[in-house]
Amino acid sequence: MNLVFATGNRGKLREASEILGKGFELVTPADRGLREEIPETGSTLRANSYMKARYIYDKLNCDCFADDTGLEAEILGGAPGVMTARFAGEPQDTKKNIIKLLTDMSEHQFEASRAREYGLDMNHATRRACFRTVVTLILNGEQYFFDGVLEGRIALRECGEAGFGYDPVFIPDEIPGEDGALVPNAQCLTLAQISEDAKNQISHRGKAMRAMAEFLQNR
Repeated sequence: MNLVFATGNRGKLREASEILGKGFELVTPADRGLREEIPETGSTLRANSYMKARYIYDKLNCDCFADDTGLEAEILGGAPGVMTARFAGEPQDTKKNIIKLLTDMSEHQFEASRAREYGLDMNHATRRACFRTVVTLILNGEQYFFDGVLEGRIALRECGEAGFGYDPVFIPDEIPGEDGALVPNAQCLTLAQISEDAKNQISHRGKAMRAMAEFLQNR
């Protein structure tokens, strides 16, 4: 099946192709001659995901899908959330996003710790976080939604060279063991320190994409 994936990120395209596996041929909008910026001004991940997919479908009149992913840090009240890719402002800059995330979390942890010393009720100094993905598939003009979540926490500093985005600072709760079964992440490895296969097995995007693939295969 041929599908247009609403992304310009070749890392995401490769990841999606590996997750979906044989039977799916993915291309980007640019591969089809559409190089303009796709709007994503929604206030939720689902709204942005749908907006991008619908834009591609209306422009190219072909089956397509889009995803929107948010990193939600507990101590930041769910931020950066829908602003994940632009957390440090425009233009998008992964390094600046990570620096802002670590800085903001450190400041909130310090404020929470100081407040509790004076008996004030504030959030615990937690580094809990999750990645959340919503995939919108538009097939023959009809839209379908698929969700995926990955639980974990934010590291104190960047570790690892693989992956992209916030991968070097996200520590998943579980990772695949030698037999493929999930085990506790005792070594506190980030997503940038595990293999791409292992990441795809546990990732938020992987869960949403596999749900989409299962839906397509059962049609």
